[in-house]
Amino acid sequence: MLETNKLRNVAMFFAHILHSDAIPWTVLDRIHLNEEETNSSKRIFVKILFKELTEYLGMKKVNERLQDPEMTEFFKYLLPKDNPKNTRFAINYFTAIGLGGLTVDLRAHLKKKTTQLDKPISFDSSDSSEMTESCSSSDSD
Repeated sequence: MLETNKLRNVAMFFAHILHSDAIPWTVLDRIHLNEEETNSSKRIFVKILFKELTEYLGMKKVNERLQDPEMTEFFKYLLPKDNPKNTRFAINYFTAIGLGGLTVDLRAHLKKKTTQLDKPISFDSSDSSEMTESCSSSDSD
């Protein structure tokens, strides 16, 4: 594990070579941003990396890169949509480091997923009458 100053230098170096396209952004597929797979060093690295990237390119340009349809496969662990817990972790993480603007797509995804989960179950008419009868009989008990 690197000491904080060396970690900062490595993150700044990666930000520089990413923003200048010296290496492809596909390398970000190695970053798994979730509670189970990160520790403080990894979170510090990602924080410095993205702070530098947004300083070099601006929030809008970084967001455009992260939302590029041809590249989203490479960011699926950095911006996880696999389950709500990981999605919330990433949203909270980026928001906590002052880069909540990078989570607009994640927030929309999470809202859509939770809305789908909260939808009432629809019944056909026969199920409805059975449900009404069972509810009525249990209410009278």
